[in-house]
Amino acid sequence: MATADVTVMGAGVFGLSVAYACARKGAVVRVIDPHGVASGSSGGLVGALAPHVPENWNDKKAFQFESLIMAEAFWRDVADLSGVDVGYARSGRLQPLADARAVDLARARAQTANALWQGKAQWEVIASGQAGWMPPSPTGLVVHDTLSALIHPRRATRALADAVIALGGEILADGDHQGKVVWATGWPGMQEIGGNGVKGQAALLRFDAAGQPQLFADSLHIIPHGDGTVAIGSTSEREFDDPFSTDAALDDVLERAMLAFPILHGAEVLERWAGVRPRSKSRAPVLGAHPTRAGDYIANGGFKIGFGIAPKVGAVMANLVLDGDDQIPEGFRA
Repeated sequence: MATADVTVMGAGVFGLSVAYACARKGAVVRVIDPHGVASGSSGGLVGALAPHVPENWNDKKAFQFESLIMAEAFWRDVADLSGVDVGYARSGRLQPLADARAVDLARARAQTANALWQGKAQWEVIASGQAGWMPPSPTGLVVHDTLSALIHPRRATRALADAVIALGGEILADGDHQGKVVWATGWPGMQEIGGNGVKGQAALLRFDAAGQPQLFADSLHIIPHGDGTVAIGSTSEREFDDPFSTDAALDDVLERAMLAFPILHGAEVLERWAGVRPRSKSRAPVLGAHPTRAGDYIANGGFKIGFGIAPKVGAVMANLVLDGDDQIPEGFRA
């Protein structure tokens, strides 16, 4: 391979999205990760591409919205290049409403969504009905939004790696830095600049709800993947001893999921997973010039929205690194 124009350190969804966007613009890219593709939190189970609520609009919410709108075309192109089904579906999401106050707030948000989401997606309050997959709701009402989507994280990240290779890039366990360097090293990289990691535990069940909306209640994401499985997540643990072990905290998640959504009761648990998500001090992603590595760049801190914002992260970082075109929101800078 020719000398790389861009070296990306880290083969998670952020690093590979940057590499992919650079390769799409004609750059020669190499990705280096000693642990391999999707070895960190990008190798998880859940894959909820869910928006922030449509109110108190800011740069972070606008960035996420734009990325969620970009996502369908982005992941379709990745799937076409790699030949891998990434499990993307803009399936929408249902959230039960607990009381009258929640209903009033949800209806107010429906009004703001009309303006903020530019007619590209809806947030509405509807009757929960009697359908089996609809979440039980004390008020008989649920929020239905059409912006939320889902993806199979592990498959999608590996497909991104295959797409980078299809565009002439390379994925290495080790190698020298060539050209511009972008650091997308997840939790360890976030610790280097004063951030931290938050452990998450999730589970995968054998339950076929393919094509149904994702569900959200009691801080739990219930994600019906297209392969006949349902992912449930996740915990948010600031303190932990073993980043990769599952324990009673996941048992509690499963118990709460069965109570919130009785239709899942008795489903076989196929896999238990734990990993650590990179979180900045501000909770916003960190993009742009690296704060401690002069001349290098950083793309890190996806935390709970990494897959949702990855398409736009790749695009703005490629524009910055290759063209000097800085479109990064001020709140995302290190």
